[in-house]
Amino acid sequence: MTFPFFDERRDEASQRVAFSGNSIDRQSEARTDDDALKALKDERARVMLFGEGRLFLRVAGEDAFDPYLSPADRATCAPDLERAVLLGHQESVPVLAVPATADPETLPDHLKAIDYRSVYMQGLLDADALGAMAQGASLLAWHANHRFCGRCGSESEMRDGGYKRHCSACGRDHFPRTDPVVIMLAVRGERCLMGRSPHFAPGVVSCLAGFVEPGETIEAAVRRETREESNIEVGTVAYHASQPWPFPYSLMIGCYGEAMSEAIAMDENELEECRWFSRAEVRQMLEGAHPGGYRVPPKGAIANTLIRDWALATGS
Repeated sequence: MTFPFFDERRDEASQRVAFSGNSIDRQSEARTDDDALKALKDERARVMLFGEGRLFLRVAGEDAFDPYLSPADRATCAPDLERAVLLGHQESVPVLAVPATADPETLPDHLKAIDYRSVYMQGLLDADALGAMAQGASLLAWHANHRFCGRCGSESEMRDGGYKRHCSACGRDHFPRTDPVVIMLAVRGERCLMGRSPHFAPGVVSCLAGFVEPGETIEAAVRRETREESNIEVGTVAYHASQPWPFPYSLMIGCYGEAMSEAIAMDENELEECRWFSRAEVRQMLEGAHPGGYRVPPKGAIANTLIRDWALATGS
């Protein structure tokens, strides 16, 4: 007997989005409290430094950057080793994320501190290092935002190599959070629904999106967010792909929604434009040739994957 969900083989769309190429073995079952400090003593350790929403990189040549800094370069960046997080291992080599306190504007010429979004947009790292950056950035942001116990208010301390915070005052353990976000392309026949937020780059339109609320399924969140932002009712919801998103620690859950209505009533607090686009128009956008100047998000963004896979679907 076969299991029907596995009968139709297809590529895993999540492997085609940015931040998903992480090959680190997390070894979560073997973590101990002093893992990070022990790993820092390993001469082979691969260490990423983060500060003020930026990744510290060594200039390794024209348009080439190394995210794993040498001990000498790390010292230049004033690392806070007490807050180091052990991400895991690659080929038995420890990989760590460490907060840096140096002023990004005063680094030596061979070091650069570049914001995460630019690192991704400019393609400065390979898929594996980009995934490690997302993991490290998310964990360090969580620690920075959760220094105090949510139960009693006392300051907590890092444990399990950076994968837990413990409150000695009340005994409560706190674990890193990931905020689920649905991002969806509502489709109706040969058209799809896309909107434009005021902070988007000129001409860019994208899928609608929003946070999953407590007690809500992914499908319910897709229907609610679509209805709230556009007044379009969604029936069937189909999952397509997911993407870690280190801004600061989200998981984007990409879905398609079957639109059951057509009349749009846009939420002007969220969007400055929302409309239906034909499949032919979307294909023009993908080629950079839409007569109205509309564009889709860049490759690597899960929105691009959702839009592209629908527009170029075989047999359409």
